[in-house]
Amino acid sequence: MLAAIYCRLSKEDMIPFGHGEKVQESESIQNQKSLLTEYATEHGWNIYEIYCDEDYSGIDSERPAFCRLLEDAEQRKFEIVLCKTQSRFTRDMELVERYIHNRFVLWGIRFIAVVDHVDTEIKGNKKARQINGLINEWYLEDLSENIKAVFRHKRSTGQYIGGFPVYGYQKSQSDKNKLVIDEQAAAVVRRIFALYLAGNGKQQIASLLNAEGIANPTKYKQQKGWNYVNGAQRNHLGLWNKTSVGRILKNQMYIGDLVQGTRKKVNYKSKELVAVPKEDWVIVPNTHEAIIDREVFASVAKLLGEHTKSSGNGKTHLLAGKVRCMDCGSAMLKVSNSSANYARCYLRCKLYATDKSCCSNHSIRLDRLEKEVSDRLKKYIQLYYTPCWGNLLSDTDGEEKHIASLQKQIACLQADVLRHEKALQDLYLDKSAGVIEAEQFAQLNRAYLKDSQRLKSRIFVLAQELDKTKSNTDKTALQGKVLQWLDFDTAPRELINVFIESVEIGKRNLQTNEQNILIHWQI
Repeated sequence: MLAAIYCRLSKEDMIPFGHGEKVQESESIQNQKSLLTEYATEHGWNIYEIYCDEDYSGIDSERPAFCRLLEDAEQRKFEIVLCKTQSRFTRDMELVERYIHNRFVLWGIRFIAVVDHVDTEIKGNKKARQINGLINEWYLEDLSENIKAVFRHKRSTGQYIGGFPVYGYQKSQSDKNKLVIDEQAAAVVRRIFALYLAGNGKQQIASLLNAEGIANPTKYKQQKGWNYVNGAQRNHLGLWNKTSVGRILKNQMYIGDLVQGTRKKVNYKSKELVAVPKEDWVIVPNTHEAIIDREVFASVAKLLGEHTKSSGNGKTHLLAGKVRCMDCGSAMLKVSNSSANYARCYLRCKLYATDKSCCSNHSIRLDRLEKEVSDRLKKYIQLYYTPCWGNLLSDTDGEEKHIASLQKQIACLQADVLRHEKALQDLYLDKSAGVIEAEQFAQLNRAYLKDSQRLKSRIFVLAQELDKTKSNTDKTALQGKVLQWLDFDTAPRELINVFIESVEIGKRNLQTNEQNILIHWQI
């Protein structure tokens, strides 16, 4: 008779050993091969083939050698399947029923698990096999929950657990759970934010990056030699699109906050990921060096929230999302009046365009409006900006020292939290290895968690004080920007976003050609 031998080894079968991992000798592939080969020889069976899967979970139904074994079994290439234990074949109860109890029977194949004393030829053995299947599945479910608990703890303590870092960062060589800036990619991220604040649309930014031959995030990671695969990738040319640009503009990771837990698996058996509600994301502030200033990120977020529309060439106009009809309050939409010799843009009341009975025809030439707003903005700044601001805002030495002190205290407390996290990991591994009892583990675990919570509470209080202190120095930063902004002909988009809340346009007087333009200032 011909027997097929199946062996499997996964990370489930690893135990802690020093600073790394060591395969349990009893579970090694070599041990399984030796045991099963000897068993086949003792029974006078010839070995058809030895099928081996390494680093694959027992719940995975897409193991390469496992799938090949099933294909050969269906073609009746052997009469017996030999495994060390039933869990080596599968830990999924559904697969146990589908193959061991059904298809193998139809195909005339006998299944034997040597250590479990499982043999489909023995009558009355089915219940034992089903119990084994349930125990194996319970084990996987329990293992899944334990792993989730460890991951939750790592996320809450500000440790990065992703397989690949977000574009613009790389993992620290000294700590794989810490992100450090990848300067080459970070420069592209900074440029994307700058281009968007300057009024460029997402598609136009993508076109600029493509024209310069800059690889998109997926291609860039692959060029670095990472085994990274993007399931949503539309092409293999490494091209940017407005979606990839928009994803970067919205990513809070770039201001130094660690954002994790945005997706999760449906269950431990499935590989499918589903989105997690934003309120359930795990966000830990100030865990790594920021690429983008919080003020810049907030300005971009506000622009993105205004749902600004482009001018058709991928570039948003300076006042996009801020102009409204003075009579009905509707948004003023951009329209073009073009001929063979000229092209001119206007802003018109959205409600009037939809239903002329609801409002009157408010319209204004876009270039004239931008010129008028720029002139008024320059006068507004010159009127309210005086040199005395410098005197009022220059005494920041004490605040800077206080900020440095707070940052140092927070860093020390975060280091203490990380030490607690490491101690908890070691504790869990000791429990898994049987070094300590479950009751002792529970007591120590509660003590560590209580102490960690105390440290986190202190960090939270200090972080709030730090934010408050930093906000007191924002006026100084604004003063420096105002000095740079005073010299312009057409106001930059960034300046408009800082000073102007909205602009209202009245109906033009056809006799005097006058039109009321009202600006609502933010500061």
